[in-house]
Amino acid sequence: MTVSVIVPAVNEERHVAAAVGSAWDSGADEVIVVDGGSRDRTCQRAVEAGAQVLVSLPGRAVQQNHGAGEATGDVLVFLHADCLLPADAAVQTEQILADPQVVGGAFRQRIDADGWLYRLLENGNAWRARFRQIPYGDQGLFVRRECFEAVGGFPVVPLMDDVMLARALRRLGRLEILEGPLVVNARRWEKQGVVRQTLRNWFLLAAWRCGVSLDRLAGFYRRHDR
Repeated sequence: MTVSVIVPAVNEERHVAAAVGSAWDSGADEVIVVDGGSRDRTCQRAVEAGAQVLVSLPGRAVQQNHGAGEATGDVLVFLHADCLLPADAAVQTEQILADPQVVGGAFRQRIDADGWLYRLLENGNAWRARFRQIPYGDQGLFVRRECFEAVGGFPVVPLMDDVMLARALRRLGRLEILEGPLVVNARRWEKQGVVRQTLRNWFLLAAWRCGVSLDRLAGFYRRHDR
């Protein structure tokens, strides 16, 4: 079973090399960075770290689908550019996928910051992913290639592409949350505040489930991401 790690990136020169390095260290057979129009040295840093670099139109779903289309692995792992895979990620995924009922999953997080609020957030995110079967993209989604292709990949939408993919995959089998941990940069929580960022995420998910359009929610997200 071969593993391809796909890293979507835009202007991530400070983080992308570490993400790529963690992917190689985790046992990946292939690492692909898909650049969505960076104006910094993201592509250079990715090449220096040993990744294959592709260029696509911007948009995380578009970039990840493009990378998946070029990947050769049996298992696809989608890693955000500010995240680090656990050193044994390939072993963890291969072991859990030995069960044919498991179609994919994600990892427990460890947010790279001190404080009890971050530990509470990590546990809450693990609970959401494991028991509600709603892993987010910053938990390192992994999926069998044939299952990813069967559901049509990530839906090309401005928000919720990770949640929508997880919902589609659940129709094919079970999602498992591995112990990891996957290390996540704390920058967005530090910028917005842990409580504010968490409440905003809850609001967006609830509003979407109540039928608010994704375009409208994307506008709200952009206005409040400053």
